[in-house]
Amino acid sequence: MPGRALTFLTAVEGLMHIIRNPRDVLSGLLFIVLALLFAWQTQDLPMGTAVRMGPGYFPLVLAVLLGLLGLIVLVNGLRFPGEMPSGIAWRALAIITFAVVFFGFAVRPLGFLPALAVSVFVSALASRLFHPATALAITAAMVVFAWAVFVKGLGLPLPLIGPWLGGY
Repeated sequence: MPGRALTFLTAVEGLMHIIRNPRDVLSGLLFIVLALLFAWQTQDLPMGTAVRMGPGYFPLVLAVLLGLLGLIVLVNGLRFPGEMPSGIAWRALAIITFAVVFFGFAVRPLGFLPALAVSVFVSALASRLFHPATALAITAAMVVFAWAVFVKGLGLPLPLIGPWLGGY
């Protein structure tokens, strides 16, 4: 048994000579695993073509892009020095999770734009460098960008203001 532990530690030490930035390597691996999971989930959806996209086309494209981003981050973790992971930012994780769940529950009653605005602003609270003016500017830019892309650009019939605020 001690021989196996020594062999494992030797293998880990050998990997640590290759890995120069463990934080980026772990992040890259996480992105790649998530991309594979998302791509696997699109298997049952019709893909369509680039001209006539099916419901699985865009999620698969996003999964591929996430996988490529993960590969870039992973390779950078092998090439450039960095620091060890210092822990999990539990406060930021909780705030971001709350903002995403809030958007999911609030998009119908509040509408797309108010739910997005609250979610983006609350997400900004996760930063240790939070400043209200910056958060409001980011919120405004994100709301305008999302409106331009999803409503004007793609023509999605999203209710901008929900029934709780007097819309539709």
